Order: sequence, then structure tokens, then C-alpha cells
Amino acid sequence: MADRYDIIVAGSGIAGLCAGLAAARLGRSTLVLAGDTLGGHLLSIEKIDGYPGFPEGVPGYDLCPIAQEQAVEAGAEITMGELTGLEPDPDGWTLTADTGSYSARTVILAMGTSLKFLGVPGEAEMQGKGVSQCASCDAPLLRDKPVVVIGGGDSAMQEALTLAGAASSVVMLVRGDTLSGQASYREQVTAHSKIDIKFGTEIAEIAGPDAVSGVKLSDGSEIEAEGVFIFVGLAANSGNLNGSVELTENGYITTDAALRTSAKGVFAAGTIRAGAPARAAAAAGDGTAAALAADRYLTEGVW
Repeated sequence: MADRYDIIVAGSGIAGLCAGLAAARLGRSTLVLAGDTLGGHLLSIEKIDGYPGFPEGVPGYDLCPIAQEQAVEAGAEITMGELTGLEPDPDGWTLTADTGSYSARTVILAMGTSLKFLGVPGEAEMQGKGVSQCASCDAPLLRDKPVVVIGGGDSAMQEALTLAGAASSVVMLVRGDTLSGQASYREQVTAHSKIDIKFGTEIAEIAGPDAVSGVKLSDGSEIEAEGVFIFVGLAANSGNLNGSVELTENGYITTDAALRTSAKGVFAAGTIRAGAPARAAAAAGDGTAAALAADRYLTEGVW
């Protein structure tokens, strides 16, 4: 029989790591089931603004290792492994992963979200050949070359600003008629001399064939580009929950104000939770609050 933990946290983004840190500091035996990439989606973000303690912003690839180190120092165990199933057992919950089986009295689900894809011809074929979802990774490879960013939210604007530091030009293609997200990003992208924003655009195809050469729009026009960066929204990483908790029609986990899910002893934190703001600071607070709620449940036995 696998060791039984007081709290198992599924996910190692900032919500999961903060949940692991808080749970361990409360004296609970804690395991963080980290998924396939420790740090999650934040690792690809060049600059996270609005996170307390970092007035100039902080790269996700710096923030997540800091939180990981604190969680481990507090006593949390971290193991790699992608959650593949969640089932009730007589004393709590059994979690299955591609690395084994784990038992917990309580569970915090913090698997986060993944970037959506467009689903247009050429997108899958050009992955790694000019199609990307990580500007900080690939901007140096596109120095002095034209690029396209698809999307108009915070992530798209952040990545456009990162790319503008290297690329010869950045064209933002926005399906709607406005940019969404934080005002500071809107002001920066609209003022940047290298960034051109085209509203009301629909992508029909990403052109190749051996590497990205541009994008074709639904109106028949084409835009030349050697890199295409896609940021058209997020999808909840909830596909392996086996119906164990209630989800919205879009796959997000429903919770109450105490971050309790529909399943006794299971909490949810971060962007996988329905209604959660897509902000790192909010996700960190969620993780801490979920750990406190789980500790209270273990102490009082009241759901």
C-alpha cells in the first residue's frame, strides 16, 4: 500500500506550489504531484506583473523555482507525475498517475490550464517549425524577422511585447474589435512602433510547408511571417478526473467560497477553478486558502 498523505496537491503551478507550502507549514504530510513540467504554464511567461514583492515584475521561470524551494524546505514532498485518475477510497482518495498510485485524506486539485489551439490547417504541422506558444523561448531565433501573434488578451499582449524586442515587426491578429486584459498592456502594445494590431481577423491557415512562411486570413489576404504565436484562450486541465468532481460545461471545476468541490475532501485552486481570475497572485492566494481549508476539514471533520 502506498504511503497515505494528509494532503496531496495535484499540479505544480504557483497555485499548487503555494498549496504545498501552506499545507506543509501547517504540519500536514504533503505531496505535490507535479505533472510533467514543474512550474506549469507560468514557466513560459517572461514577465509576471502585479505579483507582490516584485515591483518590476518577475519571470515565471524564476518565481516557480522560488516557490518550489520554499515548499520543499517546509517539508512538502514533490514528485513528477501526471494525474490520470481520482477515485474515493474508505479513508479518503486514491490518485493514480503515470508514475504510480498515491493515497490521501484530502486532495487539492491545481492542475491549471493549457493554451488553446486554433485548429486550422498548418497549425499542427508547423509546431516547432515556426508555430510557438512561448515568446521567451523562441524570440531569439526570430531576431530581425517578421512574426504574427494571434489573440488579444493579456498573454497575447505580453508575448507581443517580448517579441518586439527581437523581431523586425509584430502583427497582432485579433478576432474581435478590441484588446482585452490589463490597461497597462493595452497602452504599451498600442504605443509600440513595431506592433501593428489588426482587428476583426479570422485565421484560415498557417502557411508552410517546411517552415512557417505566413498566415492566410479568411478574407483571402495573406501576411508574411516566420513565426506564429498563438494565444487564443485557455482550456482547463481536467480531462483525467473521471467524473469525480462537478465541472462546468467548459471543463472548469466548480467550488464554493471555501474552495470545496462537489466531492467530500477535495478542494480546487488556481485557474482550473471556475470563476478564478487568470492572475498569478490570485492563484497563489487560492493555493494557500485551499490548504487552510483542507487543514480545517482534517481537524474538524466537517464538510
